[in-house]
Amino acid sequence: MRSATPAVLLGGLNVTRALGLGGVPVIVASTQADHPAFASRYCAARLLLPPLADRGALLEALVRAGRRLSDDAGERLPLFYSNDDWQRLVQDYRAELAPYYALLLNEPELAHAVIEKDRFQALAAAHGLPIPRTLAWEELEGFGHPVLVKPRTKFNWDASPVHAQLFALSGKAAVFPNGRALAADPAARLLREQLLIQEYIAGDDRHIWSFHGFCDETGRLLDWFIGRKIRTYPALTGTSTFLELAHDDEVAALGRRIASQLGLKGVFKIDLKRDAIAGRVCLLEINARYNLWHYLGAANGVNLTRTAYDYLLHGARPSAPGCYRSARRWIYLRYDWRAYRELAARGELGLWGWLASLAGAPLVCQLFAWSDPLPFLAMARHTMNSKLPRLSAVLRRWRSTAS
Repeated sequence: MRSATPAVLLGGLNVTRALGLGGVPVIVASTQADHPAFASRYCAARLLLPPLADRGALLEALVRAGRRLSDDAGERLPLFYSNDDWQRLVQDYRAELAPYYALLLNEPELAHAVIEKDRFQALAAAHGLPIPRTLAWEELEGFGHPVLVKPRTKFNWDASPVHAQLFALSGKAAVFPNGRALAADPAARLLREQLLIQEYIAGDDRHIWSFHGFCDETGRLLDWFIGRKIRTYPALTGTSTFLELAHDDEVAALGRRIASQLGLKGVFKIDLKRDAIAGRVCLLEINARYNLWHYLGAANGVNLTRTAYDYLLHGARPSAPGCYRSARRWIYLRYDWRAYRELAARGELGLWGWLASLAGAPLVCQLFAWSDPLPFLAMARHTMNSKLPRLSAVLRRWRSTAS
């Protein structure tokens, strides 16, 4: 680690690999002792943290580690964060973390708006950005088109009553055929104050695009790439399972415009959708954190984590921004199989079509990599160990009945 200043990463195997491909030593920090990123060849050191719910202890651990590590390195260490919970923690405690970690964050108003979805809708509307129409509960009875509902906040959304009761623990949102159907749903009526309701933009997963970039403190875009979804599970509202990089002039122009008008700083991902009927491109949301796309970007020649690292430490800027390939695709095979099964049940994708899509381009995977196999092996061992007690119980029951 003394040959180069390490970066500290709050979770994320994909981001670990993106940094590693950029030649950056990574200190992986996680609340999980068995986090697969700990086993990565790119993990130069491990930092086990207290539970996320204990924010005081967590902050103390990060400050203590930052003080020691920055003293050893002779400079502040770049701090990377790979989900909404980590992003919010870093944003809330930026003053305490800044003496030891190199950070480039949005102003507090914008930073909170990209996490609280209702605040983001108001902000985007005030800037005249193309967003889906937001609907009040009282408007639903008279709205005859499909509607999309999602939690008002990204923070801890997967443990929310909305996710459990309305989404049935499946997906990040739900689509209803019209406003009346949503208004008649008992769970939706109960949780109405926690919901953000929008018109649904027509189109399948392949109509969902994203513009990824990194801006300096003045809002100047240093580097960027465009991504497009191929499949998610569940379809339309779920987790990404199959992704690709792409080139599209309209998406690029809109992404640059949004970043400039809002004054984004640091890393960001702008989610967009092209209306399958009207053809317009709408802004869905913005994430201001590092994510799985950066691994795919690095594999295709544009490494935003390395851009961030170089700028945060040395103020360096890429010489050829926006230059990337689209040859490789990213896959989460376990869930893409489920996505295929869902599409096959609706007659939208056959087995040979699914296999052909996998064979159509070189793949980088959510967990397995030939050049970095230990996270996969560690995860397989953990899965096996967790199933052994259950298997032993089954065998004991079988022996008792057999005798």
